[in-house]
Amino acid sequence: MLVNFITAFLEYAMIDLNRLRADTDLVKELILRKEPSFNVDRLLELDRLVRSINSEIEGLRKNKNELASAGSKGITPEIRQKSIELGKELKLKEDELCVIEQEYKTLWLSCPNIPAEDIPLGNKEANLPVRIIGQKPDFKFTIKNHVELNEKAKWFDFETAAKMSGAQFALYRGLGVKVIYALTRMMLKNNVKKGFEPIIPPYLVNEGALYNSGNLPKFKGDYYSLPEDGLNLIPTAEVSLTNIYADKILPVEELPLRMTAWTGCFRREAGTYGSTERGLIRIHQFEKVELYSICEPEKSFPELEMMVGCAEDILKMLGLHYRVSLLAAQDCSFSSAKTYDIEVWLPGQNQYYEVSSCSNCTDFQARRSKIRYRKTHDSKPELAHTLNASSLALPRLMVALMENYQQEDGSIKLPEALVKEMNEVW
Repeated sequence: MLVNFITAFLEYAMIDLNRLRADTDLVKELILRKEPSFNVDRLLELDRLVRSINSEIEGLRKNKNELASAGSKGITPEIRQKSIELGKELKLKEDELCVIEQEYKTLWLSCPNIPAEDIPLGNKEANLPVRIIGQKPDFKFTIKNHVELNEKAKWFDFETAAKMSGAQFALYRGLGVKVIYALTRMMLKNNVKKGFEPIIPPYLVNEGALYNSGNLPKFKGDYYSLPEDGLNLIPTAEVSLTNIYADKILPVEELPLRMTAWTGCFRREAGTYGSTERGLIRIHQFEKVELYSICEPEKSFPELEMMVGCAEDILKMLGLHYRVSLLAAQDCSFSSAKTYDIEVWLPGQNQYYEVSSCSNCTDFQARRSKIRYRKTHDSKPELAHTLNASSLALPRLMVALMENYQQEDGSIKLPEALVKEMNEVW
């Protein structure tokens, strides 16, 4: 299945090799900033080999065709023998190409997006806070984390969820459900106001959709699969939204094309976690509102800033303290060229936690998905740029509300904007 998919999407499925060939030293350096172990030299070597062998095959086929034309006047023993020899040589070259091309395409598919030149070098420790909004709350009493606060609030129930689904699942009830719906409504209203079309996409997608978004082949096993049906549960709405305009050529007048989706997200999240990541911090199923944009390449970085601001709007409405950080190259996702994380302060964890990741994927997903546009009616199609952002992840936002707005008696005093929204919904 992998071979068929790669072959069908050879022209579009990976990074821009023309750029790597034309500016090898810079592009190699940028790729290694993000993925130090990636074998760029081997990719370049395989690229040269594939082109060289293809050229040899074309030459052999040309010679064979010329012999066939000469034999139209009568096949001599010499022509017949030469044709047999050329056929054998051609078969050997085609077999050689098949082997090399498989390694080439697999390696090419595993190459991450080329990071932007202006992001910090290094990993998480090099992430750069670009702005801090608000201040940490000053409590005059011993604070509790959200799990302890829930003993009184009863917003969620891990024990009942575990009986039916296992560990790291949550069941929401009562006021907790009302909070989730009100937060979702706030986000969708804000996003639609900014020009994002509301979407409810499928939660189940095929493997091609995961290749298009960049989740495959690198993250195979990180999501839930239904192999009997050939379908997979989405780890994020970004996967579904990437595929809405796959294989489409858009008129430039329709760009930017903005979408927002509220979905469940499903992640295996293999491994064990410490006490700071218990409760709602890291769970297998969670709700999230997503932002997604398709735009012209020259407008994608301003579009990224707009999307970050859109996600920030909700935190400002809720009066929560947070910071925006520019991620270092090795902390950026596989598909991203530049990412900002919005991290909200969680007093019960005594640290910041990501509630939104906002990424410019440049032409990486568009190349895999064949998302193109025309500048004019008769111009050649060009690859668009795609961007995505969480707006926002609801469980961690719920944690932030509980821990930041806790009272001495263990109750939670919700911010006025959220209370108003809840009153309108319920």
